[in-house]
Amino acid sequence: MNNVWSEHVQGIMTLYLSRKLRFDDIFFEQYSSVFQLNPEANLKILEIGCGPGALAEALHRWYPKAEITAVDRDTNFISFAQNNIAGVTFMEGDATRLPFADNLFDVTISNTVQEHVKPTAFWGEQRRVLKSGGICLCLSARKGLHCQAPCLEMTKEEKALWDSIPQTESELEKYGVCQYPMTEAELPASMEENGFSDVTTGYAVIDLTPDARKYSSQMAELMIESKRQNDLEAVRSAHHEYDDKVVEAINAKYDERLRLYHNGIKQWDTSVSLTMIVRGIRQ
Repeated sequence: MNNVWSEHVQGIMTLYLSRKLRFDDIFFEQYSSVFQLNPEANLKILEIGCGPGALAEALHRWYPKAEITAVDRDTNFISFAQNNIAGVTFMEGDATRLPFADNLFDVTISNTVQEHVKPTAFWGEQRRVLKSGGICLCLSARKGLHCQAPCLEMTKEEKALWDSIPQTESELEKYGVCQYPMTEAELPASMEENGFSDVTTGYAVIDLTPDARKYSSQMAELMIESKRQNDLEAVRSAHHEYDDKVVEAINAKYDERLRLYHNGIKQWDTSVSLTMIVRGIRQ
């Protein structure tokens, strides 16, 4: 059992809800224009590092005739996905040692995985399991924009908690997070260097602004709840004795943000993420 990521880096709901937003159908056109996959084809698609399954869930909607398999080495993520998402085969698996035969898949796809895996292993395993002419899609988060509503600023209870935790070795360094970052130029070059051809790049701009009229109330509420879960899971994963008042303070500020939203009092808080999509062909 491997639960390092879900217990020490990003919690299940933090990752699931944030990705559910980023892969909402409203953004599908931005992805599909770069993916260039035929929605009518009977494709075998493998997602590598699927987390709790939000991208695989979206792929099942977007490509209903495809057979989708998704792997992650975190047991908690796979258990959540298996219990909550239909139409996808979820299983435990390591990106550097994929549990599949050679030349099996038409498409491999990953989202924010490349930066954590040694390039030769990351690309090499995908080349191995892809059929000749298969498509490799690598999604990579780039620097975005973030503006927070005043009511969501850190509370005094949260500040007291975080100030009380000794500054030790960074959790991200401890668990090998983001050890192989690449620039926007290095990423496609690395794909080419590792045996892929016809490499192209594109970008998806995901604007998450609850007060924007283009979003339904359900979508706006999900944006707010996603941030709530992020703050709550960060506190719970700190492995520190925290007072229930910290959780109460977090819930209170997000309840206030929802109240403002439902009363039409706009805050214009926003989170705009930029996802780079690199596409290559396995010869």
